[in-house]
Amino acid sequence: MKETKNDDEKGFDMSPNLAHNIYTQNNIGIESPEKLISMLYEGVLRFNAQAKKAMKDENIEKKFYWTNRSISIIVELIEVLDMSAGDISVYLSGLYNYQIQLLSEALVQNDTTKIDECSKVFKGLLEAWRESTNVA
Repeated sequence: MKETKNDDEKGFDMSPNLAHNIYTQNNIGIESPEKLISMLYEGVLRFNAQAKKAMKDENIEKKFYWTNRSISIIVELIEVLDMSAGDISVYLSGLYNYQIQLLSEALVQNDTTKIDECSKVFKGLLEAWRESTNVA
């Protein structure tokens, strides 16, 4: 009998586009790309919380799993940036890349404060995104 992986075990082989695919498959009825970006930001926040919990619980496997899920979403956010949009895209690219750096450092240093810093940024981005797009 073939054993299947549960959701907690699937994150180690995530390709950059997988984060997008997961959300689009699970949310076929998404009204707009604006809603998708909001959901991706929420995903980073949710996965960061799980990674922080795993660190506190000293669960190395889940720490890597949840942090990698957050990083995969951020990579997807970088890939969908419209660089012809000007300075905002350049700024967001740098900001997103810094968040990946923070999460990578959090893994190596087992430092939850770096996860908190990343989450604070994504909370701000989510709030600003919702205000500018009227997405609840």
